[in-house]
Amino acid sequence: MPPRRGLIVFLNGTSSSGKSSIATQLLRILDEPYFHMPVDAFHAMRSRAPVPPDELDTVLHRTWQGYHRAVAGMAAAGNNVVMDHILSAEWRLKDCLSLFVPQDVVLVGVHCPPDELELRERERGNRPPGLAARQLKQVHAHGVYDIECDTSVSDSLECARGIRDFLRARPTPTAFQRLREEGMGV
Repeated sequence: MPPRRGLIVFLNGTSSSGKSSIATQLLRILDEPYFHMPVDAFHAMRSRAPVPPDELDTVLHRTWQGYHRAVAGMAAAGNNVVMDHILSAEWRLKDCLSLFVPQDVVLVGVHCPPDELELRERERGNRPPGLAARQLKQVHAHGVYDIECDTSVSDSLECARGIRDFLRARPTPTAFQRLREEGMGV
């Protein structure tokens, strides 16, 4: 029997857009087992040893690269993954496009208007003010999704139900296939 490949539900949106809340709901309602792999968990795994300021960009870049490869490895081993990421740099999307099997990725655009993002950042208190607003332009710059949701209009459970329903009859080509065909992943 050929090995099964896992499906990657790739939630992309700014910080505070609601990705983690959607992922939590997806794990509750999906018919098969899934692993939630948020990029924040990979940052949290790093020791608290101080990183010299001139090395921070390199350390963060390696962390994101490792995260992408961990998700790819889980899917290659047949595990379904809900990936919660921020494509705030073009290289991140290109790296994922080079690693993931494009027909096995459902790219979900998680949207939220700037004023609501600002409110959420203030309420959370654990993000630098304006972080989400600074990410907004680049995060959705590629412009292609399989499905999109707006967390200012729909709650996380409604968004998760929409994604679950989409998964039952996913059309092709997928957003990742279209982005690869456009040369984005090269």
